[in-house]
Amino acid sequence: MKRITACLLGILISSLLLISCKTRDDDIPGSSVTQSTSTSGPVRTTTTSETGVEDIPDVTIPEADVIEDRFTVTVAFPGIEFVRPLDLQSANDGSGRVFVVEQSGRIWVLQGPGFDSKELFLDISASVDSGGNEMGLLGLAFHPGFIENSHLYVNYTNSEGTVIARFTANGNVADLNSRTIILSFDQPNRNHNGGQLAFGPDGYLYIAVGDGGGSGDPHGNGQDLSTFHGSILRIDVDGQSDKGSYAIPEDNPFADNSDGYLEEIYAYGLRNPWRFSFDSLTKVLWTADVGQNTIEEINIIKKGGNYGWNIMEGTRCFNPRTGCDTTGLELPVYEYLHPLGRSITGGYVYRGTKLPVLYGSYIYADYITGLIWGLWYEKDKEPVNFILADTGLNISSFGVNEDKELYITAFDGKIYRIIPK
Repeated sequence: MKRITACLLGILISSLLLISCKTRDDDIPGSSVTQSTSTSGPVRTTTTSETGVEDIPDVTIPEADVIEDRFTVTVAFPGIEFVRPLDLQSANDGSGRVFVVEQSGRIWVLQGPGFDSKELFLDISASVDSGGNEMGLLGLAFHPGFIENSHLYVNYTNSEGTVIARFTANGNVADLNSRTIILSFDQPNRNHNGGQLAFGPDGYLYIAVGDGGGSGDPHGNGQDLSTFHGSILRIDVDGQSDKGSYAIPEDNPFADNSDGYLEEIYAYGLRNPWRFSFDSLTKVLWTADVGQNTIEEINIIKKGGNYGWNIMEGTRCFNPRTGCDTTGLELPVYEYLHPLGRSITGGYVYRGTKLPVLYGSYIYADYITGLIWGLWYEKDKEPVNFILADTGLNISSFGVNEDKELYITAFDGKIYRIIPK
């Protein structure tokens, strides 16, 4: 293990000499940055923050030669292709169906036993503005009570900004006329829209929102609690309030504040959280945050946490470049530097059964390089990271089915699975 670590760090030091100073304004999806061919593993952070999470179990980390370069990817649904797929979800209703989201505004449903065809589940492309690389239909979540209420939620951009809407399904079709707008807000630029939706173990809807775009957070949104931007929101879609079709959970960190802070905010200080997920076993919330010029980071989110942007990019000062005040900031549990990757795609802690050696590891990727990594993290111990596969794909997202098996969406139009070589 020590030899592997030394090797990776040596590669990193050499690679850092190649770092470009180019500013990225369009990170994901559809980044215009030239793809790197580096296959080096990420660098470990030298400092990790106290996460406040007490229920991360001990993990058994396999030997390096069991994991490193022992996996590849294969097409999950041969003969079925999509146009810029960027989300895959399950309704968790016992049907075994999976739902694939296309950026243009369409959702397709696939069902067994052969998963050899797709049906159009919902088409809101007429309402979606996908004209920017990071705009479009960006997220899908099924209500925990979907079996009873048939409700699903989507996150999309239109000409004015971001919209969170609810639809009602009828079998393999969602009723277009059932749309109810839950929440909407402006987007000052065409990038950094976030877009992930997920129901937490508490039954509340969590929403990822980028900093509003531009380079370096020109609006200062990351540290501004009076805006939705640069945060993860948490709302109660089963409640009603003067806000409309949702209520504020009583234990939200800024509920009932008198400072003008938005009560919907659960955590903040994020640049462009591109994919978060809850560990189905521990319920821990993992979030990948896309960096500016230097660092891609992974965070474990806790209620009320400030994750530093744009004071910091990862563990480094950003504004100002030196001597920044890090008091009260939550540092990433892991990060990697450019050019090892340039746009992180967050994934899931693997809890399936088909890849037992990966059980308990956080699987994630880089959109630009196509590298897939596994991260073993245990509180108060140094994280351990391995390259799982070098795919060459523009990996836009991950998803899991009802059996907690992992899928990968890529902008070549296919859905993939990780398999042993």
